[in-house]
Amino acid sequence: MSKFTASVKKFLVSEDGPTAVEYAVMLALIVVVCIGAVTSV
Repeated sequence: MSKFTASVKKFLVSEDGPTAVEYAVMLALIVVVCIGAVTSV
């Protein structure tokens, strides 16, 4: 898992600032939706 987070951080750093923020927000929304789906079952 740490390799995955390291590669994500590397990707976000290589992108420009606003794009990195957009990806972070999208990732957070996806995580929230996944958690909600799992806990509702």
